[in-house]
Amino acid sequence: EQAGIFFDFVSARPREALRMFEAALDSAVARHGDNHPSVAASYGNTCCWNIGNMYQAQGEYDEAHVQHQKSLEIKALVLGCEHPELAISYNNIGNVYQRQGDHGNALLQHQKSLGIKISVFGTYSLQVAGAYNNIGNVHCSQGDYEGALVQHQKSLEIKIRVYGQDH
Repeated sequence: EQAGIFFDFVSARPREALRMFEAALDSAVARHGDNHPSVAASYGNTCCWNIGNMYQAQGEYDEAHVQHQKSLEIKALVLGCEHPELAISYNNIGNVYQRQGDHGNALLQHQKSLGIKISVFGTYSLQVAGAYNNIGNVHCSQGDYEGALVQHQKSLEIKIRVYGQDH
């Protein structure tokens, strides 16, 4: 229930919410320094509403990209290049590119996310299914419906394997 209240606040008052996230970022930087996972999460992490996602939700894609890129750089430095948190950042950056209509870069970012997810979680995981779904969405956005179908079928096959045919 608290998450719903928070989401309602963020949706109704995005500028005020953004100021709160920026204050939280300032606090995290003051407490931990620039290169800490808490700081990276403040810039961009799909687990919660944050600065990068707030800018994206407001249509400020260039600034969203900057914030997600900062998050990616810190995560790579602190966690290593194959950590699943990097997959989240690549996904976020891919989503920004897709909304900007830059489908080539969107695909590249989602493919990077997919590669990490396969490496970390294995071929038949829900995380990998989600990555195939995102790649399919980009293909669909650019009018490549056959490519979209291939990716969405891969996603579906994994979900059937995980959940079963009757789920």
